[in-house]
Amino acid sequence: MKALHALPVIKTLASVKGSIAAAYLLLLIVGAVFAPWLSPYPYDQQDLTIMNQPPSMTHLMGTDEFGRDVLSRLITGARTSLSVSVTAISVSVLSGLILGAVCGYFGGTFDRVVMIAVDLTWSFPEILIALMLVAIIGPGLQGVVLAIAIAYLAQFTRLTRTQVMVLKGETFVEATVNLGAGHTHILFAHLLPNVLAPVLVAAMLATGDAIILEATLGFFGLGAQPPTPSWGAMMSSGTAQLFIAPWVILLPGLAVALTVIFLNLFGDAIIAALDIRTKLREA
Repeated sequence: MKALHALPVIKTLASVKGSIAAAYLLLLIVGAVFAPWLSPYPYDQQDLTIMNQPPSMTHLMGTDEFGRDVLSRLITGARTSLSVSVTAISVSVLSGLILGAVCGYFGGTFDRVVMIAVDLTWSFPEILIALMLVAIIGPGLQGVVLAIAIAYLAQFTRLTRTQVMVLKGETFVEATVNLGAGHTHILFAHLLPNVLAPVLVAAMLATGDAIILEATLGFFGLGAQPPTPSWGAMMSSGTAQLFIAPWVILLPGLAVALTVIFLNLFGDAIIAALDIRTKLREA
């Protein structure tokens, strides 16, 4: 009986957890979108007379080694980190949906060739693939977006392919085929809509990983180039000031950690609300 009474409490906690995560993410997105208006100072404004100044009423999060306002750079860096990560994952999801759906539905030689390439990339860590691609393409935001998109392509291709292979044997698909529907109609009107939910949840969780990957590349100087701020680049410049001005490295690191945590919490809340794990097991 105690376990039964605990179930509503667990669901309530999951809902509260999701609400808190959603509020943080909404605040972050608003800050990133309206960064030029919300930032108290221009992100590239330098004043060497106040360099490495600790947090104060004038500069709420202090200043860095060039006297730039850390809060302004943190807000603008959110725009850079989020836009790169979301764009890269969106490209990866769209490509993975198309590739996975075609492979899972038609099979054959194309499926085998694509899955060999996917399995090859799947066998390497995303950071290694991204580093190799950025080294080939060159540093900069476009290279990072492409590198992250390719690094996560295998995940969405495999997930979509598996779901399509399961669903194409369902009765509603066979009925649609018997009614004379074409392959394109079956794929886009019946199979892909039923695949979207788990793929989009996986995309949300992967966005947190992509933010970490973007920050890592930025830390190595392969992401946004100066003076454009990103959380990873801010952490990189703050390493030399760790014992002089620790807020320069700690605050962007905290921003990365909180964003990833709340993205995962929000994704877990959606999984619980949609009962995706149960549906995947039943499939």
